[in-house]
Amino acid sequence: MVSNTHASRAPAPYSNPYLAGIGLGLVLLAAFVFVGRGLGASGGVSAVVASGLHVIAPEHAHRLEWLSGRLAGDASPLKEWLVFEGMGVVLGALLSGLLARRAMVVIEKGPRVSRRARLLMAFFGGSLMAVGAAFAGGCTSGQALTGGALLNLGSWAFMLMVFAGAYAVATFVKWQWR
Repeated sequence: MVSNTHASRAPAPYSNPYLAGIGLGLVLLAAFVFVGRGLGASGGVSAVVASGLHVIAPEHAHRLEWLSGRLAGDASPLKEWLVFEGMGVVLGALLSGLLARRAMVVIEKGPRVSRRARLLMAFFGGSLMAVGAAFAGGCTSGQALTGGALLNLGSWAFMLMVFAGAYAVATFVKWQWR
């Protein structure tokens, strides 16, 4: 008789948030020491978008001010270290989820909203965050972690506004979770 002990085991408990925060701070410090830059995600995404657009429509890519700086010389996204950081985050999250037995495909939603509506809201919210990252000159992780660690006033103001905006919008979307 073969038992399926892996499937019956409970998922591992979540990490202590204080220890995880200290770990994240040490990763940020290591990024400053070894790479000379902080953490972020939008720079890697911008590098991939710039090189992809350069392949499809090179003249248009060079006309876009926010992408043209990433196209100087070789337009390969492999020249941008944040692309590798992003790949490491995805692979590390997958490995962590697999080791903790928490890796699964699921659409988290409240009982009052359909899967389609939840996915549309997530896409809309993600699009707003992408536009906001372009206007702010960096994503939430870059602004909060890197900018906050450097005591940039704009980054601290940005994070205060993120929390204020989240509390303001929560009133209008909390119905879906009840």
